Amino acid sequence: MQRRKFIQNIGVGSLILPLNPVSFDKIDKNPSNQDILLPEGLKEGDTIGIVSPSSAIFESEPYEIARESFEAMGLKVKFGKNTRNRHGHLAGTDEERAEELNNMFRDDSIQAIIALRGGSGAARILDKLDYEAIKNNPKVFIGYSDITALHLAIFKKTGLVTFHGPVAVSTWNSFSSDYLKRLLFEKEAITYENPISKGDELVQTRNRIRVIKEGTVKGQLLGGNLSVLTGIMGSEYFPQDWDGKILYLEDVGEKIYAVDRMMSQLYLGGVLDKISGFVFGKCSDCDPGGSGYGSLTMEEVIDHYIKPLNIPAYSGAMIGHISDNATIPNGLEAEMNATKGTIKLLSPAVK
Repeated sequence: MQRRKFIQNIGVGSLILPLNPVSFDKIDKNPSNQDILLPEGLKEGDTIGIVSPSSAIFESEPYEIARESFEAMGLKVKFGKNTRNRHGHLAGTDEERAEELNNMFRDDSIQAIIALRGGSGAARILDKLDYEAIKNNPKVFIGYSDITALHLAIFKKTGLVTFHGPVAVSTWNSFSSDYLKRLLFEKEAITYENPISKGDELVQTRNRIRVIKEGTVKGQLLGGNLSVLTGIMGSEYFPQDWDGKILYLEDVGEKIYAVDRMMSQLYLGGVLDKISGFVFGKCSDCDPGGSGYGSLTMEEVIDHYIKPLNIPAYSGAMIGHISDNATIPNGLEAEMNATKGTIKLLSPAVK
C-alpha cells in the first residue's frame, strides 16, 4: 500500500531571533545564517484556515469532521476557496492550490493554516509560492506527509518555523490535540516522549523506543516524510546546510528496499555526514516485499547508515502516519536524548 493510498483511506506580527545578520538574498543559501521567524501563538476565538495543497478529498464528511474538530478546540474555521476543486487526483490545478496557500498567508483574518490532507502534489507548487508574503506574514502552518515539501521550502526560503503534525482530517484524539494545544496555545517548550502504558502486560510492548546510539545532543530540528524529503533533494527548495541539525524522519507504505534507496540518497548527498542527531519515527506498513532472496530488516537498513555516524540516535518516536501523532516544530533548537528517547524544545515554538 503506497503512501498516497494510505492517506486516501484515512481521509487523511512575528518574532525574529537573530543568529547572524545576513541579507535576504542569502537566506535560501545558508539556513544556519538566516533569521528564524516564530509565528504568533493561538488563542480561543482565532481562525484557522484550511487549505488543500496536495491531493483531493471526494466525500463531504471529512470536511465536516475537520470543522467540528477545530471548533472543539475553540477555533473558528475558514476553508480556502479552492479546497473542493478537482484536477485529476489533485485538489485543483497547481495555480489554484498555490494561490489558495498564498492567500491564506496574506489574509489578516487568519491566524493559523493547516493542510486538509497530504497525498501528493505539494512539490508541484513550490515554485509558485509567494515566499516574500510568507516571510512578511508568518503564521502557524501545520501538516505532514506530502506537506513536508512545503515545510522544507518555507524554512529554506524564509526561516519560518512550521509544524510537522496532523492534517485537518487526521484523528484528533487526546494525544494529538494535547500536543498541539501545549505547543501553540500554551506556548510550552515541550519535552516529547513516548507514552508509557503496559496495559495488562508485564513490560511495555507498544510504542517502545529503540536506542541506536546513546547520547544527548542539541541542534535544530529538521525533517519530515522520508520519501517527500528525498524527492526534492537537488532543488533550490531543499535546505543545503544540515550542519548540526537533528534529522527526524517518518514514512508509510514503503518497501524496505525503497527505504534503503532513500537513506542511501541522504548518505550520498552529504546530508547524513553533517547532522548531529537522528530520530526515526514510524514507518507504517513498510514491508520487505521482494523476489524470494529475502530482505534486510528495517533495523538493519537504519543501522547501516546511522551507526557509523557515531551520533545520538533512536527510533520509535511518535511521529508519522499514526493516530497518536505529535506536532514537531521545524527549525527550532532542541535537545535530543537518545538514551531516554526524548526531544526537549529549548524555547517555545511560538511567540
